[in-house]
Amino acid sequence: MARLIGQQLTERLGQSFVLENRPGAGTSIDHNLNFAFLTDIAPVACVNRAPLFMVVNPVLPAKTVPEFITYAKANPRKVNMASNGNGALLHLAGELFKMMTGVDMVHVPYRGAAPALTDLMSGQVQVMFAASTVEHIKAGKVRPLAVTTATRSELLPDIPALSEFLPGYDAAAWMGISAPANTPPQIIGRLNKEINAALADPTLKLRLAELGSDAIGGSPADYGRLLADEAEKWGKVIRAANIKPE
Repeated sequence: MARLIGQQLTERLGQSFVLENRPGAGTSIDHNLNFAFLTDIAPVACVNRAPLFMVVNPVLPAKTVPEFITYAKANPRKVNMASNGNGALLHLAGELFKMMTGVDMVHVPYRGAAPALTDLMSGQVQVMFAASTVEHIKAGKVRPLAVTTATRSELLPDIPALSEFLPGYDAAAWMGISAPANTPPQIIGRLNKEINAALADPTLKLRLAELGSDAIGGSPADYGRLLADEAEKWGKVIRAANIKPE
């Protein structure tokens, strides 16, 4: 996603944007951070938003969300829930589901989503809240029970939203761009303008759709509100489930 936006900014501003890959999120979390995320950055723009899908191994007897809840409650701690790591979004989406339904599943963290999905398809684990699973769903390798966003996804409109069974449930993967907190406002404004112009480009919008996500954009203030709201929402889930980063 960063490379798509970086290329657009290079073309629009006529100067190079250097992208450096750093491990982060579920693969490298420090207990003792030396920064306060919400105050030490200047929000620039939200780039995209993508749904997760609640998928199960096809052998599992549950074919709907209510059937899954009934099955999981009848078999406490016998359903294994895979994720891409402790505290990562896929884990948090599952914990939110557990909180709202009262089911007791065993969380099985993996080092990344790919090995978790592989074990789901082979039957080593039974359920996963996963991103980028459309091709596996269409191939019948996993059974979709619901999409995690508040409304159905245009990618697979026949799959119900979890909110249809659990009012208020909403979880999505999103990405955005921020700068250091002391970045001059005029630079933030220029970057925001060019990022929004890039996201309005039909070619980029199509590429994002191919990757299973929607272009978002908006003002720096819009992105700042999203960051604050998501931090509050998932902070409650993390504290309630006593999740510790690893």
